[in-house]
Amino acid sequence: MPNTHPGPLTPSDVDDAVQFAISVFGDVPAERWDSQAGSLEWTCWETSEHIADCLFYYAGQLATRVPPTTAVAFDWAPRREGGPANIIFAERAAGTAGLMQVLEACGTFLSSIVTTANPTALAHHTYGESDPEGFAGMGVVETIVHGSDIAEGLGLDWTPPDDLCDRVLARLFRYAPEDVHGWRALQWCTGRIDLPGRPRLTEWKWNGNPL
Repeated sequence: MPNTHPGPLTPSDVDDAVQFAISVFGDVPAERWDSQAGSLEWTCWETSEHIADCLFYYAGQLATRVPPTTAVAFDWAPRREGGPANIIFAERAAGTAGLMQVLEACGTFLSSIVTTANPTALAHHTYGESDPEGFAGMGVVETIVHGSDIAEGLGLDWTPPDDLCDRVLARLFRYAPEDVHGWRALQWCTGRIDLPGRPRLTEWKWNGNPL
């Protein structure tokens, strides 16, 4: 049965999600990063950059003195046609170690900003305004779910902690199933798998509005 009181999301959850990714991907040979990331149109390298980019962007949304009502005016651009439009890119010559360093730095930006931000402040997101806890949850989702895409592309096992997934589900996914919990439920909520009696979602999004 799912945990009905999983507790709030915290800055440590962002750090834990990023460190989990680093523990899985930290020894990947540099030449393997060009593999396609699961069903995405991006490579595993590009998907890792996208995770880092999301973590940085969420930190930026919370970092201004007056919370923004639109996206902070960063300049996004893709490096190739069909690639993700990012603010953040990793130096390819730095290899896996450099990529993981960029991921860790961006995760720390977000967890640090969530720690110091006004907990009731609301900042812009395209899915609706959210508070620091909500942005922490978004960072965890990006890291865990796109980490799964990367792991699939690299042929690696990916089993994030169920309790972390339960906290994300309780905060962001109000349509989460009540009879399934943890990583399986989060996979279903983000359109990655089907469940008995529940077909795979073709459209989905979280709700970052405060509960």
